Amino acid sequence: MIALLFLAALAGAADRTDDWARLSFYREANAQLGPSSRTRVVFIGDSITEGWAGQSSFKNNPDFVGRGIGGQTLPQMLVRFRADAIELKPAVIHLMGGTNDVAENTGPESDAEIQGYVMSMVELARAQSIAVVLASIPPASDFPWRPGLNPAPRIKRLNAWSRDYAARQGLVYVDYASVLATSDGGMKREFSEDGVHPNAAGYAAMQPLASAAIRQALRK
Repeated sequence: MIALLFLAALAGAADRTDDWARLSFYREANAQLGPSSRTRVVFIGDSITEGWAGQSSFKNNPDFVGRGIGGQTLPQMLVRFRADAIELKPAVIHLMGGTNDVAENTGPESDAEIQGYVMSMVELARAQSIAVVLASIPPASDFPWRPGLNPAPRIKRLNAWSRDYAARQGLVYVDYASVLATSDGGMKREFSEDGVHPNAAGYAAMQPLASAAIRQALRK
């Protein structure tokens, strides 16, 4: 009986430490974040957003708050969306995800499921009168950690839906593929070392589009 109780206690401890959505990742940083401003922008996303937050143009902007976590899919972002975005009281949320969903990092997802996660986050933000910049999924013709999926056509299809959804909902849509993508839907070589994650030049190419989209969202 004692052995069974011990095993049950161990199982309970495992459950408490299984932070699937990584809610603990930014918990301390969120608690230490100063008062919001009328121009605060929270960038929520995966490793592409996390890497962007390390660029000097991002770090030197006091209004920008980076909340990207490498490897994350949209359902994980949805779970932490309130803690890592809404509760930081931004004027704008820049939402960019989908790369790891197409790569099936947390299992296969249909287009409708991916779209549903995006819509849920948009609806949560708008319920709090927070403007949303909906970003395209960055281009990729293959994923080094999951080769052979041929993701480019699906990314294009999902981005076409995002553009239409943003137009229907009156959101600002920012199309990073317009500067990053090759004609076949891959990432331009000069903008990435692995074909997925932008390098410094890639982020520099993205920054003017992001700035213009944020300015537009702040005017809404």
